[in-house]
Amino acid sequence: MFLSSEATAQVKVDLKGRVNREADKRAKKKTEEAVDAGFDKLEEGIKGIFKKKNKNDTDQGEDVAAEGNEEAGATAGNQSGGGKGSNAASPTLSWSKYDFVPGDKIIFEDIQENEENGEFPSRWDLVEGRVENAVFDNKNVIYFMTASSKIIPYLKNREHDYLPDEFTLEFDAWFETDEYTSYIIWFRDVKNQENAPDELYYQIFSVTPNSAATLHNKNKGIYPNKDYEWNTDDEPSFWRHVSVSFNRRALKVYLDETRLLNVPNMEINPMGITIGIDNFGTAGVKGINRFIKNIRIAEGAVKLYDKLLQDGKIIANGIRFDVNKATLKPESMGVINTIFQLMQEHPELKFSVEGHTDSDGDDAFNQTLSEQRASAVIIALTEIGIDAGRLTSKGWGENKPLDTNATPEAKANNRRVEFVKI
Repeated sequence: MFLSSEATAQVKVDLKGRVNREADKRAKKKTEEAVDAGFDKLEEGIKGIFKKKNKNDTDQGEDVAAEGNEEAGATAGNQSGGGKGSNAASPTLSWSKYDFVPGDKIIFEDIQENEENGEFPSRWDLVEGRVENAVFDNKNVIYFMTASSKIIPYLKNREHDYLPDEFTLEFDAWFETDEYTSYIIWFRDVKNQENAPDELYYQIFSVTPNSAATLHNKNKGIYPNKDYEWNTDDEPSFWRHVSVSFNRRALKVYLDETRLLNVPNMEINPMGITIGIDNFGTAGVKGINRFIKNIRIAEGAVKLYDKLLQDGKIIANGIRFDVNKATLKPESMGVINTIFQLMQEHPELKFSVEGHTDSDGDDAFNQTLSEQRASAVIIALTEIGIDAGRLTSKGWGENKPLDTNATPEAKANNRRVEFVKI
């Protein structure tokens, strides 16, 4: 089932209104293209550092096999305004206050690698509704085809509590123009964890294009500069990156770079994850779509400075890159901003920034890629104010794995950047 971006345009009965909106969109697009062209010229000098050999430009190498179609952080919807646009010249421009740091041990990851279009997602189980793999804008996605559809990670012992006291959840969600789209999260496996306490039987929170809210809107946050929680017909459809942190009893929820929920005491013990969509009957109608991709659950919410004191280094799985490239994704800025703050507070700190890959693909390419990625992190840190003299870079390729490379989660644990104290 191939769904082009053109297929998402909704058919309007009011032709005059549609013509006006289309004229506005084309005018905006021309303006954006002019601005983008200026950014592209500024970006050329930096990108030259990251050029690599062409031998792995096809479906080869560590990132294509291990990261699949993971493009979320650099997509148009993840810019500061949440609307259409091109990749920013520097992710720090739109994610400069992002403070989300993912857990450092991957429990579950699905980047839709090697999925068959039109089949049920192989790493999930269905609770209800209809869900299939699809290709959208040349990316593999999970497609919720009917209202109230729900899926759960297909894990061993999923009937038991598999979530630690501290964990993070991330995924990318697609929001349509002028459509009441929401994605809903339960902190239990609603199919297998039947003995969960009463407080876990209801949804924990939901996200709409411009808001996040706990059950019955008890806690709610609106995206900056937005007056309404839903998308409107003068805004293009877009992706948002959803980030969730749970620390023993506290819940934080982010849309893109902005924290919308910060609940200090949820009074619950999460047991598992269920992801679903709203019950509006429009789901699956042509041009009205519900897509997610790049889902990750990770253990840990330990402060980076505590890790440094304990281990002499910080292992950062939250720094991510475009496929087969050393281009930082915007959501990497949560870790980078935290490292920046740490180095500001402790001027004596110096780091060797070291890149690592998994074992997929060509050894030599992985080595070069790891070196380029370490350099990219140093560039990002110096751009926001760290003295380059406090940083050195090194790449280890696939030579220092932390895990087996036998599962998607193991590969994700091996793809990392380390900050080693020197």
